[in-house]
Amino acid sequence: MIEKVEGIVVSEVDYKESSKIINVLSPQYGVIGIIAKGTKKVNNNLSSVSSKLTYGYFHVKYNSKGLSTLLEVDVIDKFKNIKRDISLMSYALYLLELADRVYKHDNDKQIYELLIASLKKIDEGYDYKVIANIFELKMLDFLGIRPVVDECVNCGSKHDIVTISSYKGGYLCKDCARGEVIVNIKTIKLLRMFYYVDISKITKLDISDKIKNELSQFIYDYYDRYSGIYLKSRDFIKNLEKISS
Repeated sequence: MIEKVEGIVVSEVDYKESSKIINVLSPQYGVIGIIAKGTKKVNNNLSSVSSKLTYGYFHVKYNSKGLSTLLEVDVIDKFKNIKRDISLMSYALYLLELADRVYKHDNDKQIYELLIASLKKIDEGYDYKVIANIFELKMLDFLGIRPVVDECVNCGSKHDIVTISSYKGGYLCKDCARGEVIVNIKTIKLLRMFYYVDISKITKLDISDKIKNELSQFIYDYYDRYSGIYLKSRDFIKNLEKISS
């Protein structure tokens, strides 16, 4: 049965001498494995459309019980700007890997929608680190480990929130903070905004480096403490940023 499947390639592995298997995240079937035959051969017409970040309509011989076979791809968006910049590309590949991992935990099609919206914003020139942080925060919900960003995690107060704690699991008010580093009030407000914002409707991101660093540090520590997720793409970003700094 020939199927037209909207999706994006989130991972790929070599298959035999000249082919590979691509894993495509789609709203229709979730993650499906597809054999892309002969894509390692010179001048194969599927080579350029069977790698990570390929986003389009995949025409396949669909097999619900095993691997499908790739016939052709109608590309929706080439993400040209992302592919021109190693930093943008490294973050895009990280989002692909994270989405793939989270989908294995909760096969909700919103994961796909959030991934595509995030990649589009990065390609349009919005701050890729901030977009990545927003995506990371939203993924925590699907992992079942959402931080408390509506009230104090300790006493439930909605007033006088003074900081955020990855150790405690979210917001802390002035009466419950016990030696935690006090973050900027903008960091507290943005953390909550990030969780609720519609990524596709973002039109402006004007955030200072200090605030971005506080947000990133909280999210990174939170993932490290609660998610159990280890991603090679995240390590690559850390190493890349060390070299660039």
